[in-house]
Formats: sequence, structure tokens, C-alpha cells
Amino acid sequence: MRLEDLDYDLPARLIAQHPAPRREHARLLVVDRANGALHDVRFDALPDWLRAGDALVLNETRVRPARLEVHRESGGHVELLLVRPDADGTWRALARPARKAAPGTRLSTADARLTFEVVAAGEDGERTLRVVAGDLAETLNALGEIPLPPYIHRAPEPADRERYQTVFAKVEGAVAAPTAGLHFSGELLATLERSGVVPVRVLLHVGPGTFRPVSAPDPAQHRMDEEFFEVSEEAAARLRAIRAQGGRIVAVGTTAVRALESACDAHGGAIGAATAWTRKFILPPYRFQAVDALLTNFHLPRTTLLLLVAAFAGAPLLRAAYAHAVREEYRFYSYGDAMLIV
Repeated sequence: MRLEDLDYDLPARLIAQHPAPRREHARLLVVDRANGALHDVRFDALPDWLRAGDALVLNETRVRPARLEVHRESGGHVELLLVRPDADGTWRALARPARKAAPGTRLSTADARLTFEVVAAGEDGERTLRVVAGDLAETLNALGEIPLPPYIHRAPEPADRERYQTVFAKVEGAVAAPTAGLHFSGELLATLERSGVVPVRVLLHVGPGTFRPVSAPDPAQHRMDEEFFEVSEEAAARLRAIRAQGGRIVAVGTTAVRALESACDAHGGAIGAATAWTRKFILPPYRFQAVDALLTNFHLPRTTLLLLVAAFAGAPLLRAAYAHAVREEYRFYSYGDAMLIV
């Protein structure tokens, strides 16, 4: 698979900077793999495209307000993105500018309520931090910002703390939202349940690698960041039962796909429970083990997200869908419109 096969030109005005006023009023492009047909509808028409007995797989991760401004003792400014805790109590973080966060440096918030010590340096700005004074959770809640994607060219607003969360977000730990889920309202989920669509919750804590482009000449050489996922025994049993009864497994977002497929890998291709860290990278060609339909957003070119969707839809059909979406002025990326591939 060549990266240039999926490149596309996008007018800047189509990069959504804010979500639709009502989530379910976003647009939805339905892509039919059986005949290549493309259907332009509104997102609240989703129940028309799902069936009673289908499973709707939702990633219940919640985005942490993980971006924090700190200062060196000399006064130099550093921006941190708190990625995840380690078992020894330290934290993995990305520092910018990284040169100002050398091992041994102490970094404090402007009000001195929290102080870190940099204990190790990694590649690409990664740092290992230890809290030496203050309460991290309390500080993030008070001072942390939601880490909006870099193509949203504005500062985070207070409203982003909730609108960059899905309505089913439950377990804090992500640094990016599973954005296909941002289109759902509680009312729409209730409508789907009344129509016989079965919600099934899984977990994958989205890491900063979701923003990282594929730079290797051969995409297969790209190394994914490690992310934590969980597919519970209850979720796996429900999905197996739905498949046995002829229902489809509809994954909401690429992160739900990666959680399901990682769990299948742990069970020789069968749907089963698993709790682990994954570097699952899906690109064409790939045989999907646990996904029959995919709801997703429109993704950046040269990213692992777009390669996964290409593996599911087929590159020629995906190119046609994206060309159609650009012509019809769909809104792209995290706060943009959606695509359902059936």
C-alpha cells in the first residue's frame, strides 16, 4: 500500500474548528461496499442504516485535561502533555520544547501548586516525570486543558472539556477523543436501543500517536504507540451471541476496531475477552475478524487511521468517497462530519 494512493487536497475551510451545534445534525456519508453507492444523509438518519440485532460498539474512554503549562526554576516555559502513568508512580509525558526539560529539571505550575522532576528523557520529546509536590489530579482538574488536535487552530475553550467527550465517556485516560462517537446524543442512542440495536462498550485509551503521521517509505515499517485496551467477558459474550444470531458488529471509530481486533488476536481470531497493551496497526491488506460495519470520521492523509479505513473499505472506494466528500463540502477531522461504511 503506497501512502500517496490515499493523498487528497482539502480546502482549509473544510477543517472543522467547532462541532455542529447539535451533534446529531452533522452530515453522514454512507458508503456501501457491496455496490459502491454513496448516500448523503444527516447523522440522525443513522437508525435507518442499522438493523435490529446489530451491535453498536462504543469506546468508553474519557479524555483527560492533560495539557499543562509549567515553568523551570529559571523561569523558562514548558508545555506538557501527560500521556499515562507508569506502575512505579511516574508519568510519561511529551514536553515542548523538550530541550528545556532535561533530566533533573524541576517544573512547576505558575501558582506552585504542583512540581515535577524530570527523571528520564526519551525520543521525540518524551519525558518521564515524578510528582515531587502537590496533587496531580487536582491540578489537572483546575489548570489542565483538553488537548485538542493540532489542526484545530484555536486555544481550547472551557466548553471543549465536555464537547470533546462522547456522551458515553466513562473511564478517564485518553489524550484524544474517539471522535466518531462525538456525533451521538443520549437521545439518539436511546432511539437506537428502542429499535433493537445493542450497545456494547469496550475501552481503548487513545494516545498521542493518533496525531502522528506515517513517515516511513513503507507504511508497514511504521511503529504504533502502545495503548491500553479492554474487552470484557460480558462484551465478548454479547458480541459472540449477536454474531451467532446474524447481527452485525458495527464499530464506532477506529479505536473500537483496534480494541476488538487486538482482543481477537489474543484468541486466535475468535472474539474473546482481553485486557492488555496493544500496538495493533491495521493497513491493507487485512482480514477483519470482529467488525462488519464501521462508523468513522474523515481522517488526515498519511495517518494510521486512514490506512485502517482503507483496509476496511478498499482503497479505490475510499478514494471515491473522499473525493465526493470534498466536492460536497463535508466537514473534516475530529469536529467534522461522519462516514458509515457498510
